[in-house]
Amino acid sequence: MSSVDLFSLATSGVNASSKLLQTTSNNIANVNTPGYVRERTELQNSQVFGVEIGNTERIINVFAQNQLRRDITSVGELEAFSSKTAAIDNLLASEANSISQGLSEYFAALQTAADDPTNLASRDQVLGKSESLYQRMKTLSDYMLEKEEELNLEFTSMVNRANTLIGNIGDLNRNIVIANGNNTSDQPSALLNERDQAIDELASIMGITVKESTTQNGAVTINLTSGESLVLENGAFNLFELNTNADLTFKQLKLETNFGSQTKADASIRIVEDDLGGALGGLFGYRNEILGPAMRDVGQLSVAFADAMNTQNKLGMDLDGQLGSNIFDIPSFRGLAYSDTNGDYVVTAQITEGKGAELTDADYKIEVTAVTAGVPSQIEITLLNADGTPKKDASGNDIIYSNYAVTAGFNGLPGGIEVDFSGTDPYTVGNEFLIQPTKDIASKITLETNRPEDLAFASPVRAGANNTNLGSANVIDVTVSNTEVGASAFDGAGGLLNSAPAQINFTAADTYDVVDGSGNVLATVTGTTDLTNLISQAGISPDPGFDLSLDGVPKAGDSFSISYNTDGFNDNSNALNLAAIQNENTVQVSSEATNTPRTFQDAYASMVGRIGEDASMAKVTLASAEAMKVQSQNWFESVSGVSLDEEAANLIKYQQSYAAAARILSTAQELFNTILQSAR
Repeated sequence: MSSVDLFSLATSGVNASSKLLQTTSNNIANVNTPGYVRERTELQNSQVFGVEIGNTERIINVFAQNQLRRDITSVGELEAFSSKTAAIDNLLASEANSISQGLSEYFAALQTAADDPTNLASRDQVLGKSESLYQRMKTLSDYMLEKEEELNLEFTSMVNRANTLIGNIGDLNRNIVIANGNNTSDQPSALLNERDQAIDELASIMGITVKESTTQNGAVTINLTSGESLVLENGAFNLFELNTNADLTFKQLKLETNFGSQTKADASIRIVEDDLGGALGGLFGYRNEILGPAMRDVGQLSVAFADAMNTQNKLGMDLDGQLGSNIFDIPSFRGLAYSDTNGDYVVTAQITEGKGAELTDADYKIEVTAVTAGVPSQIEITLLNADGTPKKDASGNDIIYSNYAVTAGFNGLPGGIEVDFSGTDPYTVGNEFLIQPTKDIASKITLETNRPEDLAFASPVRAGANNTNLGSANVIDVTVSNTEVGASAFDGAGGLLNSAPAQINFTAADTYDVVDGSGNVLATVTGTTDLTNLISQAGISPDPGFDLSLDGVPKAGDSFSISYNTDGFNDNSNALNLAAIQNENTVQVSSEATNTPRTFQDAYASMVGRIGEDASMAKVTLASAEAMKVQSQNWFESVSGVSLDEEAANLIKYQQSYAAAARILSTAQELFNTILQSAR
């Protein structure tokens, strides 16, 4: 072999070892650089002589990388969901904010007042506990409304960051393709690492899939896990936008496609947030599954309680000797027009008095389906969940009321609300409105009275047996069902109409007449064996709004008088009825197929328990996801991470090979000099 050949061999060895030392040194220098992937330089035997330097490339296990990104997405989603849910769980668990504690204190005060119904201090205590209870409800409602506002800011910030990352990845795609075209031997590692970091961060925000391009050298395509394209192989990209519809506080996510000069038409694609994954998906999941339902649960409970108390108080007599009035003020609320409904429309909704127990946690989407003289005559009602999706019945079908007739004024709708359509512009078919009876109403209910005298603890009706009665029958119960003036026998001025039942006269043990205040017989009942609800049995029309029941055995000639309970202030019968509401199933549970009503305490406990269970499950699932992420990280690092021990060993090995190649070069030089000297 000639000296020239030896020079070439030595030079190739020195260059190869130098390149290996350079690659190793770069790995060692970047051991603490975030996102750095270990590099390797390939050598190959020259087809002529010596060694040839191959490509310098990153060492990547694509499977480990994809698994790590999936785990990053999972942890991002669960972290966002868990932290937010835990915050609400902690709030509900606090005794200071507990509605359950407020309910217990209220009913305890009411029971104390019932024991001494004329005691103003005890009555005032009831009003104080009423205000305290609603302050608790308002605190929870306001807190959740504030969290909704904060959440919307987070949505905006996170979407902006995602869009920045998507744009950066698209730019890096183009730069990598250009770099690969200009240098076919070495990968543009710095650009690839930067892109991987951006992709990993994007994966923490939302679930994505990454695929190598088959047409553009080094480029990748990025899609949502649901299939929508984010980054195209040519560097083009699509961006997210947040928008609202009827409820301006309810943010929705959509993808705005921009294909530029391509043949595909640009479009706006609605994104299903529940399928998004990542931190953004976790925030949407928290809003749709926890925050939104909790807001409506608190509102539903607050309305059911206020309406029940109002309804029962109006069936009693206050310390002024007048019929009771509302204790709480339940405000009306405006319907919100959807974006396609433009005009001066005023849709007003309110809770139907006495039907608070029918109220569910549903929102209402109302579509006008027929119009008469510019006013809706027929509507379609769709009940919605907090996330805007239709509620389902027991069979899994959307709950929709089609061809629902309406007229001028307030119209009763399913679920204990009523709605009025007004405004200056004529309505048209297709107009759509959103009604949210329970979302924020707990923040708006107030105490309507501050007078303890207004608490109607007494029954407005009393009944008693005639002193000359010979039978053993006695009055055991007087019930009041309606005190509305014009729809009952109450005159609204502390008395009964003269046409109202005033006396029950028995002509036999099983026969009696119902007589009014003027002595007229209103009805006769014969052959009765049941002494309960005697007025109802008589079929008096119109219904006077009260009734009485007896026990024992009456005799012919026995009579029982009925009158307004004038001066009957020591009577606590209606106070006891108010207290008994605590144990009545008054709150509708619309999320269950059976719609089984619950007590106030049970309804609140159910909400707290559900959120607590979700918070606990999220915490456990997060811990599991974090463990999986650690495993994936270790797997990825074992392949792509820099090992100082391994690189130090390589450094010694490549240094030795460099020294050996340099020695060959020196030897070749000596041989060449010897040959030159011999030729002289």
